[in-house]
Amino acid sequence: MQHSAFSSIALVKEIESPENPGALEKRVALIPDDVGLLTKAGVKVYVEHGAGEGVDFSDEEYQKNNAIMQSAEQIYKDKQLIIKFKGPSLASIKQMQRGSTLFCMAHFHSYPERAKLLQDRHINVIAMEEIYESPKVNSDENILSRVAMNEALRPFFADNSMGGLRVRIIGWSKRLRQAINRCSNRSPRSLRIIQPNLKFEELDAIGENALYFYDSKSFKDEYEIIEKLKKAGTNVFDLYAFEKKNGKDAIAKYRANHLPVEYGLRRIQCLHETGQSGAAYGLKLLKENKPELDIKTAKVVVLGYGNVGQGALDEIHQAGVKNINVLGRTHTAKGRIDFWLKNADLIINGAEQSANLRGINFLISNQHLKNLIPDGSVVIDLVGGSSTNRSPVEAVINCSFLTDPHFVQDGVTISALWGWPMMGMMRETAIRYSSQIVEILLGHERLIDGLDALKPNVEQALVCGAFEYEG
Repeated sequence: MQHSAFSSIALVKEIESPENPGALEKRVALIPDDVGLLTKAGVKVYVEHGAGEGVDFSDEEYQKNNAIMQSAEQIYKDKQLIIKFKGPSLASIKQMQRGSTLFCMAHFHSYPERAKLLQDRHINVIAMEEIYESPKVNSDENILSRVAMNEALRPFFADNSMGGLRVRIIGWSKRLRQAINRCSNRSPRSLRIIQPNLKFEELDAIGENALYFYDSKSFKDEYEIIEKLKKAGTNVFDLYAFEKKNGKDAIAKYRANHLPVEYGLRRIQCLHETGQSGAAYGLKLLKENKPELDIKTAKVVVLGYGNVGQGALDEIHQAGVKNINVLGRTHTAKGRIDFWLKNADLIINGAEQSANLRGINFLISNQHLKNLIPDGSVVIDLVGGSSTNRSPVEAVINCSFLTDPHFVQDGVTISALWGWPMMGMMRETAIRYSSQIVEILLGHERLIDGLDALKPNVEQALVCGAFEYEG
C-alpha cells in the first residue's frame, strides 16, 4: 500500500470534545509563524477561522503566512493531514476523509468509543504524546549534575550507609535537577529540597548520616551554613567545585561508557510547565483551605522526580516552601508511604506507573485520604488517567476539567486536571508545542513526507492505521 507525502494540512480549531468539555481548551496546534515555515516548504496549509483566537493569534496573522482560511464546514474536506491539539469530537471524525491522517494528542486508549470510531472510519492516527526522542538527548549539564551526585554518594555506597542517609539539596535549578533525579534513584532515607536562605539553626539533618548538596555558582551562603555544617561533622558537596576540578573529564568518561539509549524524552511536551501549573494550583487551593497556614512551613510531598515532578519542585521552591520532601520508589512502597502522607498539607503526584499496575496499585489510597491526610489538605495529581487507564491516586477515576477542576473527598481537596498548562499558561505552551510540532513535520522526523517514510520513533506513535487515503 502506497502513501504519498502530505501536500495539504488542515489546522483545525479546538472545540468541545471528550477531553475538552465546555471547549475551554483554547490553544492552537500551530502558531502563524510556524505555519509560515510550512508554506515556505511548499505545503498548502488550510486554517479554520478563529483557530488561534483563544491564544491571541488572529486570522490575519495566518493569512500573512500564506494560510488559506476556511470555515468549520470546509476544513476537513479533501485534507490529507489534520492537525489539532486535543483529540477530536466524535462529530468531527465523521467529516474526515477516509484514509486521512490525524495528528494530535490522541490518548487513544483513554477513550475507547472514539478509538473504535476512528478505526471504523479508517482514519490514521499519530499520537503526539507517543513520539519520543531517538536517540535520547543528554546535555553536558545533565551529565555533570548526574555524575557529581554519583561522586557525592560514593562514600555512602562504600560503607553501606545509603539507606540511612538524609540528603538535603540547597535550592532548585536546572543544573541541580539531574542530581535530584540521581539521588532519588539511589533510595536515601530521605531527600528534601530546602531554601537557600535557611539559617543553620533551621536545618533538620546534621552529622555523618547527612549530606548537603549545593551549587556555589548560584548559592550565595549568606549565613555561612556550609562552614558550620563541616564543623558539625556533616557531609557537604559543591557541584561547581566538582565542575571546575573534574567536570570535563567526568563528562567525557560518562559519554565514553554510556552509549545513547534508543528513546528519551517526549518530543512534543510541556512536562515542566505541567508540573509548574499543577503545583501553583495546589498552592492556591491550600491557601484557600488553610488561610492560617504559613505556606513556607507547609508539609509538602512530591511523589516522583521526573520531568513533571521537577516542574512541581521548581514552582514550590519559588513559592518559598522551606522543605520539600521528594519521594522515590522505596518511599512510595506500601506501608512506607504512610509516614510521608501523614499530616501532609500538599501532596503532588508526579509518579507514573506501568500499565499492569494502573487500577491495581494506588500510591495514594482512599484510606490515606480518610485516615492520614488532614481536612483542608490538597492532593494534586499530575499524571491523570481515566476509568480504563487509572491514576495512582485512587480517588481519581477520571481526570477533572476546567469546568469543574477539583472535588472534595473525606475533607481533602483533589484535582487531576486534563491539561494542567491551561491553568494560566495557554499562550506560552501553545508557542512551545507549535515549535515542536513543526520540527516533527519538517525536521529530523520529516513527518511531512508521509506514512511510508515514518521514522521509527514516529512509526511507534501510529496508534491507528495505516489506511490508504481515499481522496
